[in-house]
Amino acid sequence: MKSPPPAENASARISRHIAMHRLPPDRRVWLQPGEHRAVAGPWILSTLLGSCISACLYDGGSEIAGMNHFLLAGTRYAKTMPINLTDAGRYGINAMELLINDMLKLGASKSRIRAKIFGGAIFMPHADDRRFLCVGEVNKRFIHEFLALEGIATEADDTGGYEGRVIHFHTDSHKVFRRFIRNSQLDAEIAQEEKEALKAGIIEANEAGTPILF
Repeated sequence: MKSPPPAENASARISRHIAMHRLPPDRRVWLQPGEHRAVAGPWILSTLLGSCISACLYDGGSEIAGMNHFLLAGTRYAKTMPINLTDAGRYGINAMELLINDMLKLGASKSRIRAKIFGGAIFMPHADDRRFLCVGEVNKRFIHEFLALEGIATEADDTGGYEGRVIHFHTDSHKVFRRFIRNSQLDAEIAQEEKEALKAGIIEANEAGTPILF
């Protein structure tokens, strides 16, 4: 009787997936804060996240998928206040609807859209008054509220914590590779990138280590 093959460890599984889904440079996109991309067919959508959120959306019945990178910022919000009713929340709704609408234009069906969400780390200094949410918490709470209200199922949730993330979304398999950024200098660079994006208007405020496979 043949013995079963040895179990494949996580690193081997990730390496095999990368080899199977290797794509040319013109099929790879790096998203900056405030950007989104909807695609059809195999692409790799990547970004670097601090307090920002990326929603990786896909239509399970087609080859249409997309990803965004956004940050809700501005004043602090009380924990008892629904984020979707705030000015920042309205900007977040716009960021999500831009991505969803672009996917629908490519032929996606909203009833089939699923989500994997990442980011929302606590980076930027905030007051010790725990009646209020810090930036990362606002972003995390917003995406949860939005997806629940829209009836979009969340297939993976890797939000919160205190570390940055690099993610790579493979749109053909719907797999997302996530690696934490533990180096404190890189953490500072992520926070600075988000602050500069705010100043430059790329992110609009108060307007309408080890790779893990998800």
